[in-house]
Amino acid sequence: MYQVIGTARSRAMRVFWMLEELEQDYEILEAGPRSEAIQKVNPSGKVPALIVEGKAIFDSVAIMQFLADRHGALTFPCGSIERAEQDSFVHFANDELDAVLWVATKHTFKHTFYYPEALRVPDIRASAEWDFARAMVNLEARLGDNEFVMGDQITVPDLLLSHCAGWALGAKFALPGGKVGDYFKRLRARPAMKRALAKASETAAG
Repeated sequence: MYQVIGTARSRAMRVFWMLEELEQDYEILEAGPRSEAIQKVNPSGKVPALIVEGKAIFDSVAIMQFLADRHGALTFPCGSIERAEQDSFVHFANDELDAVLWVATKHTFKHTFYYPEALRVPDIRASAEWDFARAMVNLEARLGDNEFVMGDQITVPDLLLSHCAGWALGAKFALPGGKVGDYFKRLRARPAMKRALAKASETAAG
């Protein structure tokens, strides 16, 4: 059984969802950033971490791709043109969505893991919203009429993009309608996503 250190209110949610899509057994160790539990395995104090065969793997994207490769699902084979295209969507999600949301979060939310008050620049949110909106336009162009970004097969970047959309919604960023809005709705309605949310909620409740 896999063990995931993190919470549903972090990037660990992506890993919970991936494991549900893969129909793998896993245990959630509810722990936030810089908690004792995560710092035992990751000196940076960042969540999530995946514990497998006594080893800790860090970074949500690295964990997701490892799981996809290990179980031969939600991914195209290494060395294929399709895998290169898939990876380009992963980088798009990280660079154009996750990074923008993370900057806005660190500057506008009060938490010991974010910037101290003296370093916060709340006005940066306006430029972050602009970057996010532009990324949504680019996503619409790349998505076209596809069900998922890689066509009719769900892959790692779909989960990443959908998680970022949920993060954006929670941070009160504007989400598009149309094809992209429908795309996000399809992903959020997946049974595996609902199971992941339910399991995380049950774990948090004790």
